[in-house]
Amino acid sequence: MTSADHHGSIGGRGRRMLVACLASIAAVACLGTPAFAGGGATQRTAKLQHALDQVVAAGAPGAVVVVRNGARTIRLSSGFGNLAPQTPMRVEDRSRIGGVTKSFTATVVLQLVGEKKLALDDTVERWLPGVLSNGDAISIRQLLNHTSGIYNYTSDPAYLAPYQGGDLTYVFDPRTGVQIAADHGPLFAPGSQLSYSNTNYILLGMIVEAATGNTIASELQARLFEPLRLRDTSFPTLSEIDGPHMRGYVFLDEGPFDVTAWSPSGAGAAGAIVSNADDVARFYRALLHGRLLSRALLKSMQTIDAVATGGVPDAGILGGGWGLGLLRESFPCGEAWGHDAENPGYMTAAWNSKNATRQVVVLVNSNYGHDEPVSRAMRELLTTAYCGH
Repeated sequence: MTSADHHGSIGGRGRRMLVACLASIAAVACLGTPAFAGGGATQRTAKLQHALDQVVAAGAPGAVVVVRNGARTIRLSSGFGNLAPQTPMRVEDRSRIGGVTKSFTATVVLQLVGEKKLALDDTVERWLPGVLSNGDAISIRQLLNHTSGIYNYTSDPAYLAPYQGGDLTYVFDPRTGVQIAADHGPLFAPGSQLSYSNTNYILLGMIVEAATGNTIASELQARLFEPLRLRDTSFPTLSEIDGPHMRGYVFLDEGPFDVTAWSPSGAGAAGAIVSNADDVARFYRALLHGRLLSRALLKSMQTIDAVATGGVPDAGILGGGWGLGLLRESFPCGEAWGHDAENPGYMTAAWNSKNATRQVVVLVNSNYGHDEPVSRAMRELLTTAYCGH
């Protein structure tokens, strides 16, 4: 079933389930297919393949894992990248990586800080006068680590309504999202608490544009995509995904519903990037190796404010805390840095050791709540991949 098959025709109960599914986002087992295994088909590869297959056995259409340890990389896939017709998942398939976009946006912001075009203590009011009633009390740093107290516009029914109504290609201006957040008013005094908000990163994208005179898309392209040769990474504003890609699904009473066409327009600098597992790993490797930021700025990115700990339940591992566009998480074998994401039809997790000598990226082409079987299997896979057990 494709989105075209269902466009504007979701059944009543199905629509209610989709509404519930999407609201939670805003706050077929098959044999695995090894695509490449550095060093041959080892016991390690077999263990990883089994853990990956368990994600599919738990209910996901398909999944991909890329694991890197030093010079060795293992790339594996399982399940289907497309359910109609059934097409095996491929490790090179592109995916909507949602909130992982935030690490890319934050890197651009911090590069501008390094160039003295921005400062972490600059206020929202300084760059976007009149946009927020308390913009003079909110700093760029607080936008980056989600301590701004700004309402998350993607939780508002006004944002979700067109998509829940069946118009997945609806183009939503993220600046309208900022106005929605402004209308809600502040959740708490800036810097006093943690509250994940996509609005923070829409504002950061707008600040980048004000400081450079260029679009956030062009800055991402010039500063990250091109120099790192991220050939499978892009910042789309419309629903079409170029090149080989996995289709994204949510599951309703009627069965799997294809939401691949869900427009990335409203996600913008907070979540619009399309990429694949290898490109995501390459980006974090460059970032954590110190190729994109000075040592001091990378240290700032990995500094956790006392109030920026905890988080919201999602498919990832809870705990750790928020740096500046980077999450710190606790695995049984130690800390990891990166980001995870849960967006309509897709889940992404990208975790790295502090200097990225050890990396794991997992892509799944559906999304689930924190305690659902697929999410639990995904966490088991992440632990197996990152810790080797």
